[in-house]
Amino acid sequence: MITGMLAIEAHGLNKKYNTKQALDDISLAVKQKELFGLIGPDGAGKTTLLRVLNTMLLPDSGEAKIEGHELIKEYKSIREIMGYMPGRFSLYEDLNVEENLTFYATMYGSSIKENQHLIAPIYAHIEPYKKRLVSKLSGGMKQKLALCCALIHRPSIMFLDEPTRGIDPVSRKDLWKLLQELKKENITIVVSTAYMDEADLCDRVALMNEGKILDMDSPENLKKNFTKDLFGIRSSDDTFGLIRSLKAFEHAHTVYPFGDYIHYTDIREKVVVKDLLVYLESHGIADVEVKNIQPSIEDYFITLTANK
Repeated sequence: MITGMLAIEAHGLNKKYNTKQALDDISLAVKQKELFGLIGPDGAGKTTLLRVLNTMLLPDSGEAKIEGHELIKEYKSIREIMGYMPGRFSLYEDLNVEENLTFYATMYGSSIKENQHLIAPIYAHIEPYKKRLVSKLSGGMKQKLALCCALIHRPSIMFLDEPTRGIDPVSRKDLWKLLQELKKENITIVVSTAYMDEADLCDRVALMNEGKILDMDSPENLKKNFTKDLFGIRSSDDTFGLIRSLKAFEHAHTVYPFGDYIHYTDIREKVVVKDLLVYLESHGIADVEVKNIQPSIEDYFITLTANK
């Protein structure tokens, strides 16, 4: 049950590219001042959904409201109150940092000075390079500048398409810290990402695959929906043999590598670890460690798609 004022209401959105169903009956609600994540692999429909919601792309059917404005009839009003950071870097690389920021502020009838406080935590990282051509910036610096340009007119809702793709881990961590700070400015943030671990940094998320929303809730509640016992299994003897043997096990449900371990779920309600060890030993897999582990969002996502 969603309570409070809604920033986004969408019902039955569909979008097709030739024979590819990019959006398949998408419905969702995003609360005002919420950090909402669209989580899924490449091709899940995340970018298409963002482009529909920010009026850059017309849906084939369905309806939506952004901050109370109808998606198609009031698209101009929506564009005035939104900020958009596309997945592909789109600033002017032959201008310097300061010139890009000034251009975007002027385009919205604003100024750098007017919303200096809003971008200050982000701009502080790139101000020493304000006279540098954008083409000479690192990937992380480009992302910070793109975020500044999307914020300079102080939008009430922000759409960010995979903002951490292709940047180093430190910049990725910094960017999420900045998004958490922006929440305090009462800005609704909708962010897409293929990195499942970033789901835990959102208030609520929609798990997407093949144009559909598989499930939608807070990260904590989604992980509670993982009802099977999850085991981490590893062997110093033969990792590839371990995977092959587990997949061939008649009771196996899911088997996939996850860091140093193989994550395993069973079709049975109760798993007897001793039986599993005996089976692996009979297939020549020795020195096996098995431990019960807590599921992540990625584990839950894999379970949802296991039989698709």
